[in-house]
Amino acid sequence: MIVTGKTRVCGVIGDPIEHTLSPIIHNAAFEALNLDYVFLAFKVKSAWVEAAVNGMRALNLRGLNVTMPHKSAVMNYLDRIDLSAQIVNSVNTILNKENLLFGFNTDGIGALKALKENGVELKGRKILLLGAGGAARAIAYTLAKEADELAVLNRTVKQAEGLAKLLEKSLSKKVVAGSLKPSDIQRNLQDSDILVNATSVGMSPNAEESPVPPKLLRSNLAVMDIVYNPVETKLAQDAKAAGAKVVSGVDMLIHQGAASFEIWTGKSAPIEVMRKVALKHLQKV
Repeated sequence: MIVTGKTRVCGVIGDPIEHTLSPIIHNAAFEALNLDYVFLAFKVKSAWVEAAVNGMRALNLRGLNVTMPHKSAVMNYLDRIDLSAQIVNSVNTILNKENLLFGFNTDGIGALKALKENGVELKGRKILLLGAGGAARAIAYTLAKEADELAVLNRTVKQAEGLAKLLEKSLSKKVVAGSLKPSDIQRNLQDSDILVNATSVGMSPNAEESPVPPKLLRSNLAVMDIVYNPVETKLAQDAKAAGAKVVSGVDMLIHQGAASFEIWTGKSAPIEVMRKVALKHLQKV
């Protein structure tokens, strides 16, 4: 890759940022399509979010991904925000178009495409979502539009209740809220068709942890863990052992990244190139 004065610059901001796979994935995608783009990672402290967004405009960066803890904070400094991102109060993708900054959230579409790619039908189904943070909110909104029912469980119950009320108001769907206690998980999981873990439980280096007791998993369940490091989490291992359909967090990672890629470039993302390079890197970790 040769960087010139014409090269378009994209990146990701967050704190911490050292763990991100985005530069690896996006630079491989740019190269595959022979696009004159480069992708970089920027560690941005919370106190410098406004300066970072203003810097995007001043330096004419083409696009940014936004990761924790800045997904809500960046919204204060954008010119226009997609309706779905407004509703869930979370932006993970920014497009700089003629010096106007547009905010989007691709987490939800990433989760939806990952499920559909693996043959998981949402219509007429009940989903149990664990977590109510930035990514979880976007996932909840997108999946609730497709499914019949949704239950949201979170360590901080008030956060889950707030999300449930928001979804009921905006989508006119039945949404219940609760805690991550095993009793709440058991009660809500027994009549659910799809389980989505949108918490960080099970993420490396705590790869032996799972938010769901193995005995609660069953064969007629579809399970997606958005954690992608390790590639196969403890929850995924337990679900596979129970005979459930398992959807990898890598699939969501790739599809949400692909949606961002397409917003910035206007080109169809090379999904398999992005998946291959992500898996190659994660297998080395």
